[in-house]
Amino acid sequence: MVPAVNPPTTSCHVAVIGAGAAGLVAARELRRSGHSVVVFERGNQIGGVWAYTPNVEPDPLSIDPTRPVIHSSLYNSLRTIIPRECMGFTDFPFSTRPENGSRDPRRHPGHSEVLAYLKDFAREFKIEEMIRFDTEVVRAEPAAKNPKKWRVESRNSGDVSDEIYDAVVVCNGHYTEPRHALIPGIDSWPGKQIHSHNYRVPDQFRDQLVVVIGSSVSGVDISRDIANVTKEVHISSRSTKPETYEKLPGYDNLWFHSTIETVREDGSVVFRNGKTVYADTIMHCTGYKYYFPFLDTKGEVIVEDNRVGPLYKHVFPPALSPGLSFIGLPWQVTPFPMFELQSKWVAAVLAGRVKLPSQEEMMEDTKMFYAKLEASCIPKRYTHLMAELDSQFVYDNWLADQCDYPRIEKWREQMFYNVFKRIQAQSNTYKDDWDDDHLIAEAYEDYVKFTSNKLKNT
Repeated sequence: MVPAVNPPTTSCHVAVIGAGAAGLVAARELRRSGHSVVVFERGNQIGGVWAYTPNVEPDPLSIDPTRPVIHSSLYNSLRTIIPRECMGFTDFPFSTRPENGSRDPRRHPGHSEVLAYLKDFAREFKIEEMIRFDTEVVRAEPAAKNPKKWRVESRNSGDVSDEIYDAVVVCNGHYTEPRHALIPGIDSWPGKQIHSHNYRVPDQFRDQLVVVIGSSVSGVDISRDIANVTKEVHISSRSTKPETYEKLPGYDNLWFHSTIETVREDGSVVFRNGKTVYADTIMHCTGYKYYFPFLDTKGEVIVEDNRVGPLYKHVFPPALSPGLSFIGLPWQVTPFPMFELQSKWVAAVLAGRVKLPSQEEMMEDTKMFYAKLEASCIPKRYTHLMAELDSQFVYDNWLADQCDYPRIEKWREQMFYNVFKRIQAQSNTYKDDWDDDHLIAEAYEDYVKFTSNKLKNT
């Protein structure tokens, strides 16, 4: 049921943590709803994870808590998994722009094109004037004198600021704190290890035998990238049958295995399928942890086995709503449209135009969701995974309904389904070979409508 929509009654002073895609669209939607906004960005530019750097952390596994943290996890050759038409914000198309002839026009462009798009977005909506760059939030907590407000402590070049806000919106991303595979015998194995967070270019693996743990799209992508210079690459996947052993099409030096059974002091890596290889390097393409070192909720929000909770609809903690919210936690999604819809919801709730259920009702709904996951034998660490291909669009459309905003376009849904079909059928060519030109035409028809409406309103 869609909650009642009322005229705006409240203008809040809101802190947004992070100036990646989620933080940018959150800032736009909050200001559109009449709130005053400060965006805290620890780096010197917008883009978050899309701001590529060739720099990597000195600890290749990113385990050392004292290490200097590099925010971006992009590798040099990375191209988007989903098409640009599908990826963009609903009212700011990620289309090729004739005026920018030097940019990347490919349908699955490289990371620099995504960053350029986000800069276009920030410029169009004058978002940078709300951002404090080179400013790290070191603590965000309920204010001592008024727990319904939030104390935000930030640091810029040694200068510390202590301010009070009506609300905090957390948009710090979740591709910075790596997860690692647990490998029997690893403490005595003599080879090198690295997490994909610190992978940029393949040269360091030249003539090596590399074992890659993880068969996600990005894990396979990186395996192909390094296969051009390595002696051999062996991918270990926990989503395959124990006896799996097959060569990937198009490569003579790239094999697919089941999980690792053990590693040994002589450098060998033994797979559950019975195969043994002698590896120089193990690369963990094993994902990331949600990590909020600055956030003190007095135990109301915790991260347990990579579940951030309890959260109502992945956004609001019932005990601290609406003063605290999270944008961008769900994964395996079309991220930018989802960030946009979550932000519209948060902005409308803070403005008083949309009313949340009671704390008890939100908690009950959240408990029912967790119980459903448990009954379906879905591990806690997959709480924020939109596992079924249609679940994210059910979620997105629910968000849209809360805000009285148009639902996700059918062409966008179908594009998303199609790309994963192509990945399964033609995993090494899907970014450059497609058969849904009719959906591209529908998308561009919508873009024309968007442009026409924009001109009418200027």
